[in-house]
Amino acid sequence: MSLSPLDDYPVHQIAEPIRRVGTSDRNFYDRYYFNAFPHSGDLFLITGLGVYPNLGVADAFVCVLHENKHRVVRASRELGVDRMNTTVGPFRIEVIEGLKTLRVILEPNEWGVAYDLTWDGFEPAHEEPRHFVRAPQDRVTFDTCRLAQMGGWTGTLELPDKTIAVTPDTWWGSRDRSWGVRPVGEAEPPGIGVATPMSTFYWNYAPIRFPGFSVFYICQEDREGNRVLEEGLRVWDDGRLEHLGRPEHDLDWRPGTRMVDGGRITIGDVRIEIEPMLQCHLGIGTGYGFDQDWRHGAYQGPLVVQGLTLDLDNPDDAARMMGIVDSAARFRLDGEVGYGLWEYFVIGPHDQYGFKDLLDAHP
Repeated sequence: MSLSPLDDYPVHQIAEPIRRVGTSDRNFYDRYYFNAFPHSGDLFLITGLGVYPNLGVADAFVCVLHENKHRVVRASRELGVDRMNTTVGPFRIEVIEGLKTLRVILEPNEWGVAYDLTWDGFEPAHEEPRHFVRAPQDRVTFDTCRLAQMGGWTGTLELPDKTIAVTPDTWWGSRDRSWGVRPVGEAEPPGIGVATPMSTFYWNYAPIRFPGFSVFYICQEDREGNRVLEEGLRVWDDGRLEHLGRPEHDLDWRPGTRMVDGGRITIGDVRIEIEPMLQCHLGIGTGYGFDQDWRHGAYQGPLVVQGLTLDLDNPDDAARMMGIVDSAARFRLDGEVGYGLWEYFVIGPHDQYGFKDLLDAHP
């Protein structure tokens, strides 16, 4: 049967039941992403849930970085026909009021991480610029739409050794909802791509909350600084959008690494100081990274739930930390203090910062 409960709503975009998307591309996905952290910056929680209609998979994860422990719980199931089913094992997302209030839940489990948290947006969600990338062989590798929003959290977070009350006065975060085409699932055969040198992927992303407004910064560029995607936007609490101009970056790289210790972003007349407080390697264990045993959209079976804990005081565990970094961060603008996400990933050469090879460290 191809029908599902969502077919009773007037939301169709093509002449097919809603479970069938308008492309046969295996890489079509539809995902929630949230982060949460206190202003003290001593804990960072990132969670997400995605569905992959052409792969027949749904999966979810949480990563909590606290007291130098990198804890992950993750789950995967067969997708089935019901697109209104936003549960994956112990994970659940509820849309209480679209574009405003959502609830994320992780039921108690053997890995000791659980939560019941409600998100409320500070300002109206907005649509980011379309993300479109065509590979050298002309295949479209990214074609995605995304909404973004800053907000506050209310609820309870349980860790193996403590229970934490979460209140929106000091627990903030960002969220996004994205859908479209991007690489997911099991790795595909490279074909002619094996003979094509890997190009630079330089990515910065910062949604930031200040009193009365939020700022959203995006910069993706190639080795020479040519832009693939960019945004510099202020969203006022009353919903007004103010396009600030071309975003620029001046980052302070930790010598001998590809880690950012601070820096500045400038958008028109707006100059923002960056202070990363707690830096989490999002890709490790969650599906965003290079772990061959767990990639977003990869088939794991009818239902699989797993967990892992890495001790970053252990040199072997610390050595696994690489790839995309999501940071709970403090920002400063004209004397005002803001909080938000500082996300970055640089692979390959980048002339501005002196990177010469695929993974060489900053001089």
